[in-house]
Amino acid sequence: MTAHFLAHMGISWIIIACVVVAILLLSVAWLRPAITACKRVSATGIGSVAFFYGANVHAEQFEAFDTVVLEPDSGFDPRAHTAHCPNWYAYVSVGEVTKQRAYYTKMPQTCLMGRNEAWASMVVDQTAAGWPEFVVGEIIGPLWERGYRGFFLDTLDSYQLVAKTDAERARQQAGLVAVLRAVKARYPQAQLILNRGFEILPHVHDQVAAVAFESLFGRWDQTNQRYEQVPDNDREWLLGRARTICERYRLPVISIDYCPRDDDARRREIALKIAALGLEPYVTDGALQTVGVGSAALEDIARPTKVTFKR
Repeated sequence: MTAHFLAHMGISWIIIACVVVAILLLSVAWLRPAITACKRVSATGIGSVAFFYGANVHAEQFEAFDTVVLEPDSGFDPRAHTAHCPNWYAYVSVGEVTKQRAYYTKMPQTCLMGRNEAWASMVVDQTAAGWPEFVVGEIIGPLWERGYRGFFLDTLDSYQLVAKTDAERARQQAGLVAVLRAVKARYPQAQLILNRGFEILPHVHDQVAAVAFESLFGRWDQTNQRYEQVPDNDREWLLGRARTICERYRLPVISIDYCPRDDDARRREIALKIAALGLEPYVTDGALQTVGVGSAALEDIARPTKVTFKR
């Protein structure tokens, strides 16, 4: 219709064709960054990962990463930063809650069944009536409306602080499974990364994008406020879980490790060790308040295509 109008006005078809081609070329140039920016994500599902819980999020600091997990209470708006590479994930605590969360006052007190003294938080009863619906409606829903399409589900093992028998643990695990299924039922396109949750993976592995755990080489002791090296037996146990996740479920595995924020050499050393095992590394400070080292900074090394479990 536009071409006919322009022709009627006396503008030649050659000029019209040139204008159309120019518009198409400009459109491709404008869209190209969005198309190519995160090309690595399609290979693993998550690519290079960062976790940042600071209050001031500067999007440009994370352009080297493919996936970035943020503290949603920071006020960051992912809708305003869609042209950059990272896929923005929101941190969501499923197993614990603090009074600072906006939804805390809406939670029935029957949902709370214990306390984590180290983090000054309350442990959530995963079997509480209506809990899956609450997570979907009061936690995930508002974040989805804000533009988040990925969610990092944390504190999935917190029930173990209170549940002391096999039967109690089994009920809590069934509750967690119900929560994840409720999220995916309401938001099928939601991408989920689990922090541990090893016990429920047989039931939900087909609904998650990756599995993370903390402290393969360096850890943070919240109670005593200090950094520590991870004992060999703890590391071997985690690597056993990683082997199962990689070989049985074909999921990427992320190790989040910790060391002092001013020790750049140690950060890179730990990240290299994790990457050499075939896992996705991220090394940061104990409070996750600084931009750490991930695989995006290790592109100059050869990485194995599977978990090798070498020290």
